[in-house]
Formats: sequence, C-alpha cells, structure tokens
Amino acid sequence: MSSTMPSPDTAPPLDAAQRSYEVRTYGCQMNVHDSERLAGLLEQAGMVPSRDPDTEADVVVFNTCAVRENADNKLYGNLGRLAHVKEQHPGMQIAVGGCLAQKDRETIQRRAPWVDVVFGTHNVGSLPTLLERARHNNEAQLEILESLDVFPSTLPTKRDSVYAGWVSISVGCNNTCTFCIVPSLRGKERDRRPGDILAEVQALVDDGAIEVTLLGQNVNSYGVEFGDRLAFGKLLRACGRIPGLERVRFTSPHPAAFTDDVIEAMAETDNVMPQLHMPLQSGSDRVLKDMRRSYRSKKFLGILDRVRQRMPEAAITTDIIVGFPGETEEDFQATLDVVEQSRFASAFTFQYSKRPGTPAAELADQLPKEVVQERYERLTALQDRICAEENARQLGREVEVMVTAQPGRKAEQTHRLTGRARDQRLVHFSVPDGAEAPRPGDLVNVTITEAAAFHLIADPPTTAQYHLRRSRAGDAWDRSQADSCGTGQGAAGQGVSLGMPALPPRA
Repeated sequence: MSSTMPSPDTAPPLDAAQRSYEVRTYGCQMNVHDSERLAGLLEQAGMVPSRDPDTEADVVVFNTCAVRENADNKLYGNLGRLAHVKEQHPGMQIAVGGCLAQKDRETIQRRAPWVDVVFGTHNVGSLPTLLERARHNNEAQLEILESLDVFPSTLPTKRDSVYAGWVSISVGCNNTCTFCIVPSLRGKERDRRPGDILAEVQALVDDGAIEVTLLGQNVNSYGVEFGDRLAFGKLLRACGRIPGLERVRFTSPHPAAFTDDVIEAMAETDNVMPQLHMPLQSGSDRVLKDMRRSYRSKKFLGILDRVRQRMPEAAITTDIIVGFPGETEEDFQATLDVVEQSRFASAFTFQYSKRPGTPAAELADQLPKEVVQERYERLTALQDRICAEENARQLGREVEVMVTAQPGRKAEQTHRLTGRARDQRLVHFSVPDGAEAPRPGDLVNVTITEAAAFHLIADPPTTAQYHLRRSRAGDAWDRSQADSCGTGQGAAGQGVSLGMPALPPRA
C-alpha cells in the first residue's frame, strides 16, 4: 500500500553529503536492532550521525512501538515539537516507521501532515528511497507493505556497539496472545537459514565483537518454517564452535516451546551465558488461558527447575502483566506465589492497559485503575525484595565482567566503571590504585563487595584482587574511537552503547 500527501516544507533540499541524521528508538530489542539497520542505510546514502545536541538533525527518524502504553501520545507529542523546529530548518525531513506506523498508517499523515515519510515494519530498507522521493516530488510518502520485503539482516548496519551485537534469527510471531498486537504488525514467523545466521555472527566476531545476542519474537521456536523443532539448540551449539565468540545470549523464548534440548545446549556450550529471560505474564492458570498462553504455571516452574539443575548459577528474569481483564484477587495471589517460588533475578512488570486491535481489549471485566495500581505495587515490592536477596547471595563471589561504554549514574562521584557479569547482572567496579584501566569490551575479574537490589559493587582493595584481560573487543573499541576522533582511553569516556538488552526491575 502506498500513497502521497502534500508536504508543507518547500525549502530546497540540502546536499545529501552534508545531511545529518538521528534515529529515535522506542520499544523492544527488535526495534533497537531495526534502528541499527536504519542508521546503516542512512549512512550508506551519504548521511552522517548528528553530533550537535543543540541543533536538530536534518533527518529525524522515529522507530516506533505499538505495545507500550500511550505510545501514540508520546509520538505525536514529539512530532508536534518538531513541527515548529522544521519551520525554521530548511530541508529538514521527518520519518516515522516501526510498529505504530504499520498500525496507524493514514492516522499519522492526518495528525502530523508535516511528516515526510511513513514506512512499516516490512520495508525498513525503503527508507532512503522514500526520503529522496519525498524531497524530489515535494510531497510526503506513505509505504506500508503487508509482508516482508527483504529480510532486515541483509541490509547495511551501523551497530550501536563494536564489542557486542544483535543477530536476528527470525522475524514475526505465530502465537495469538490476546494482549499482544505484534503478530498483526510483524507478520507470521519467518526463519533465516542457519548458515546465514552463523555467517553474520562470524562477521561480527571478525569485526571485534565478543558477545552476540540472538533475537526473535519467539526465539526458541526457530526452525518452525523449515520443519526442524531442534534447530534452536543446534544453533546454540554451532555458536559455541566459533573461535573468539565469548558470550552468547538470546531473547525472548516462549515457555510453551521451550524444550530440554535447549537446556542441554545451554549447559554444554561454554560460551552460552547462564542467563535466561523467560516471560511468565501471569501465575494464574485461568488468566494464562484467557491470555492464550499455551502453558500453565506448573510447566513454567518445571522449566526453571530443570534450568537450575543443569546451571545452578543461572540468573532468570521475566515479564509479568498485572491487572489483565477478569483477574481476581485469587488469580493475582497465584502470580505472587509463582514469583516467590521462581526467585527471579529481575523482572519487567507491566500494568495491563487496552491495546486497540487486540482481543483482550474487548474482554469484559476490565479492572479499575486503582485496583491494578495497588496490585502492581504489591508485586514490585515482592520482586524488589527477591532481587535484593538474590543479589546478596553474590557477595564474596568472583565474577567476570565485560566492561561497557556506559557509566553508572553516580560514576562521577564514585569513579567506578560499569559492566555486565556472565549472568547479565549489572556490576559497578573500581580500579585499584596502580592498576591498568580497562577499555569497553575488555574483561575484568573482581570479587563482589556490596549488593543492592538492582546492581552489584566490586571495590578490589589491591591490584592482587583485580585481574584485567585486554580483549580483541577492547582493541576494536580503540579503533572505533580513533576513527571517530574519540579518546580511546578507558571506559569512562563517551562512546557507543552496549548492544545488549538491559533488565531493569520494572518497566
């Protein structure tokens, strides 16, 4: 589907070689990965990243989410602010893509007629052409495809990180969860061939990355399209045979499709990390049925038990929805009971809200806001306690931390650097006097000296308790900083962000 509309911007276009761009990303890891493709496409078209925080970029791209509450209000608020900027910025273009664009289409054109390009989830690769067409024809472009045009992983990429990266193994979803609009926006599951995935992983490693996250809407159902139900476990084992690849993660699996061969592959493959994100959504079997989640609490807890039997050190995280239509106090108590038993290291907790176009939005017994809020507060209080207790168990434990480019919020005061342990826990650590500072991508071994609910601290008293391993990824960081005129000196400087999912206690 495509159409055009008049554009109010009649200013002459800028030379493409001089144009700057910014991609603003909302939503899930898949959107973050798509934004890397968008950045790669724009740079291939001759644009450069915007580096002046006081000046708006020549091209601003919104990669949107339709799952988050009030996603449309946030988008239109941002677009409204940019309308005035655009009037004073000759040649500026605004593009809106992603799930909300796929869903709302003409609504974006109607509510924000100053937008130049609207494109969907299935034609990410069309963005440069649509921008140029909008400039040449002096009218905005709408192009929404109903099925995948080109698999996104074949497109150019500007990665967020030189030392860690995403690799998409599938797109789309075959499930019909009543609260989720993703299948109608991303389409049915499409799987990449194993050889193509491994070739991309190898290319990332050759470029300096030592950590890779495999991405899919239901990552462990990989292989359904070509009829191999054991394909995901095989893929994990194949990643274990790639020299130089030190850390492999994946997100997000579905409990209904999670099989023991995947647990065995995780336990027996050295570079697959002892970390698992397993969405619960609800601990009530009745609510799970209404959600069309094809598992029950007993199966969910059984998966966790088997994972911990094979990997006792594994950190397990989750997603939970509070206040689904018809949820009773008994149902909610069942969720609290499962959370208590599961001992999650962290959890994304959500208050249910209607999503137009989903079956759950039409269900009776939508709960009052105050009921949902009260239950949400009880759940987060429970999970915060569990987070603190589980982190306290890490005291005295030696952990390997991969250093990231992002400093902690209190880094200026504490002078600590930040990284992720093998189990994905956030660790802030100090470098002892006289010891060499690491670069992003380097690895340090330190002993945990303090534990808070949502992070760990390691303050080695002497160089003997601090062990630095300089890595190929750190070398790649230095090269990237030299190429971009950065300092290349340690992790405290400015730089790219870690291309891995963060796991806050709630969202």
